[in-house]
Amino acid sequence: MTMQLQSQWLLRWVLPACASLVLCGLLFFSLSWAAARSDEVAVLRQRDLVTLTVAKLKAGIAHDQESATVWDDAVRNARARDIEWIDANLGSWMHSYFGHDTALVLTPDLVPLYQFSSDVEYAPTPGDLRAAYLPLAETLQARLTAGDTEGTGDKILSIGETDLSYVGFRPAIVSVKPIVSDTGDVEQTAGSEMLHVAVRFLDGDLPTVIGTEYEFSDLQFSATRPQDRNLAFVPLKGRDGEIFGYFEWKPFRPGHHVLEATTPALVLAFVALFAGSSLAGGAIWRRTERLAASRAELSHQASHDALTGLANRARFNEELNRRLRQASDDEGHTVLFVDLDRFKAVNDTFGHPVGDKLISLAAARMRDLIPEALIARIGGDEFTILLQGDDALVAEDLADTLVHGLKAPFEIETAHVVIGASVGVAFTRGPCDPAELTRKADIALYHAKAAGRNTYAIFGDHMDELLRKRRALENDLRSAVETCSQIETFYQPVFSASNGRLCSLEALARWNHPTLGYISPDQFIPLAEEMGLIREIGCLVLEDACKTLAELPEITVAVNASARELEAPGYALRVLTTLARFNLRPDRLEIEMTESATTDNDGELGRTISTLRTAGVRFAIDDFGTGYSSFSRVQKVEIDRIKIDKSFVDEMHRGDSRALVVAMIDMARAKGLKITAEGVETAEQRAALKSLGCDDLQGFLLSRPLPREAAIAYVSGATLGLGDPNLTALDDRISRVQLQS
Repeated sequence: MTMQLQSQWLLRWVLPACASLVLCGLLFFSLSWAAARSDEVAVLRQRDLVTLTVAKLKAGIAHDQESATVWDDAVRNARARDIEWIDANLGSWMHSYFGHDTALVLTPDLVPLYQFSSDVEYAPTPGDLRAAYLPLAETLQARLTAGDTEGTGDKILSIGETDLSYVGFRPAIVSVKPIVSDTGDVEQTAGSEMLHVAVRFLDGDLPTVIGTEYEFSDLQFSATRPQDRNLAFVPLKGRDGEIFGYFEWKPFRPGHHVLEATTPALVLAFVALFAGSSLAGGAIWRRTERLAASRAELSHQASHDALTGLANRARFNEELNRRLRQASDDEGHTVLFVDLDRFKAVNDTFGHPVGDKLISLAAARMRDLIPEALIARIGGDEFTILLQGDDALVAEDLADTLVHGLKAPFEIETAHVVIGASVGVAFTRGPCDPAELTRKADIALYHAKAAGRNTYAIFGDHMDELLRKRRALENDLRSAVETCSQIETFYQPVFSASNGRLCSLEALARWNHPTLGYISPDQFIPLAEEMGLIREIGCLVLEDACKTLAELPEITVAVNASARELEAPGYALRVLTTLARFNLRPDRLEIEMTESATTDNDGELGRTISTLRTAGVRFAIDDFGTGYSSFSRVQKVEIDRIKIDKSFVDEMHRGDSRALVVAMIDMARAKGLKITAEGVETAEQRAALKSLGCDDLQGFLLSRPLPREAAIAYVSGATLGLGDPNLTALDDRISRVQLQS
């Protein structure tokens, strides 16, 4: 009897406990090892990123300087010792635009001609500055005298010297660049160039800026090697290889967090293993336990999303119905509809595995942000959230938290993915119809998207009326396109900048609504793109443009094409067929596309452009500088012209905007492209753009968009000034459209 009791105790308690302890111990050891390795890799990546960031900072400061030092005007004004000009373009401007803390201009004998400091009260002394920049300046001057051009090229326009140095007691990046001519028209004796010095302190706001941008916690500069083992650090070395100082920060340790999160699970696993093995002798118990586990798993799968582990649509609706049905009169409930912005672009760019991982990470982040809420994935990149009680009262704050939380980058393998979220919020108090509450949240989400995405909207009674008007406008636009009525083509003349003569027309779509009048293109063009009608509108404009070309044999016409049109396999054939039908030379047609349309993921855009350009059709980038704004990206697509956006022309009176326009023109010239400036509205703008080298000008100063018949008369030589009797019948119609164009 005693032996049986001992055996039973051994089999049911001792052996299960030992086996559970060994298994959980091995698992804990494996997790600890994996967590340590994960933390090491994470810290190593962070160190590499900081090292790369510092290197980019050093190169970036020198690159910033070249925007002002490689310039004929800079050479002339520095020689003239025009301190006011130097301050505006080589001093304070470098701080306001690039964030440089201190700037100096040195004469050929390395004596400061001008000094600027962003912190006047605690500005570095001349002696401290001289000790920092003098070795670099002497080295650079020697290189200039020797005619050394090593390292220059398309991206680096002049030689320079950059190093880490102490300015007094403050660590800084010091960069010295010569002030040289960009055209070669200003003669300079080698070694006699004036020098520009830029200083960016490493212990000021720079660590905070870097930490915020790359999400480094408490990033700061330290002159001595950090002793705290909880901190990660990277030594900063000067050109001589000596350690200059250290950047230190609190590293992100994913393995440690995972280990902390899994420790309770390991404890539970130990208990489960012990309990399971102690009861393993009973076949009936094992069978019952298996059946119970199967039922629980099936129940979970039926009510939860397999990818994220969140509740599914059925579970959410069931819980929403239950809570709203049982709600007291003063109990609040809020439903949030969440839609991830730019998810389709990520899915198309990186593939579905990355898209699935992004969905999982976004779900996990929402759980972390609102741990008490019921969160469900209802399909694709759409989520619903139910808040109750006190959480429902602060739903607006929680929606704002979600928007900002989902804006933070996601690290997926080697990809750095940035998306966002649009959130619609609907609130109720007391019992409520679940369908009505979710309908209001859906309407609010629609308004959040319409407001530009990456924001939230709270349902209001006015939204129903706005949605009704939107639906009515959609129906009217669909009818207008299907019947080929109401969509008109206007033509804005384009003039030569050199002689003021008319050189071409731009065809523009206009919608003449029967009751609302002319509707702004900014309103109906995006609507047409969302509805999938932009191709049909493009066909109507192309047809009218070719018809106009046939009547005006000495003019060229430009038409706009959306990304959807250009990516359509039959677009090139449709354009060439239309030109042939009107017996037109292809070189009389120019197709304008936006910078965003230059993204060519599957190569269809490149094939379309190649086919049409081979036939003679010309291409232009419209609204240049407002899209992806990377000239290297535009270089991937063969074009003939860029059109500088109106927003840059409007701000040309500002030095920084003028510099951007100059840069665009210089880049276009280097590529052999024609340049058209849009939105010219003043004589001063016209004169400035002409002097900068624009080929063509377009804007209200020269002519507003004209209806087809007025444009034909204009080109044919009719007198079309405002108030001219030839335009009397058209004045009212033109003015109504032009006010909206």
